[in-house]
Amino acid sequence: DARLVARCLDGDMAAFDQLIERYQKPLYNGCLRLVGSAEDAQDTLQMVFLKAYQKLETFDRERRFFSWIYKMMVNEALNSIARRKQFEELNPNLAAPGGSPEELFAQTQLSDRVQDALMKLKPDYRAAIVLKYFGDLSYRELSYVFDVPLKTVKSRLYAARQKLGALIAAEGIASHG
Repeated sequence: DARLVARCLDGDMAAFDQLIERYQKPLYNGCLRLVGSAEDAQDTLQMVFLKAYQKLETFDRERRFFSWIYKMMVNEALNSIARRKQFEELNPNLAAPGGSPEELFAQTQLSDRVQDALMKLKPDYRAAIVLKYFGDLSYRELSYVFDVPLKTVKSRLYAARQKLGALIAAEGIASHG
């Protein structure tokens, strides 16, 4: 990533295209889980890549590029949520291949209900859950993304898990394995 950033700063647009290719899917998935709409996620991600290109010279090469751009995506997604002040349902087909049609249907229903519960969380709690468990960011990376101390990240994640657990329990959602 560092070489691609350096090449990009030297005017090589193909290098930035490679960064986009490398991170488009994980950023889109994280963004989609935050904003809840494929269209909003695409719009948000376009803005993120534009801002990343414009602010590339501010990138601290001592950090991971992925953490830097993920932080940008989270901020842009939270801004998008604040602008529209409403939450839309997310209906991804997350069923794993294999199993009987009944099992696949049950898995899809469970995924949809968990996603609905996730969408009911406050945006900062939702972002913490999504980045930790779907984005696979470490506590340290979350601290950087949210620009808060490590203790705050841990307490925010704890509170988010508690609230999500309560929502799941209230909905009677139970996993089958």
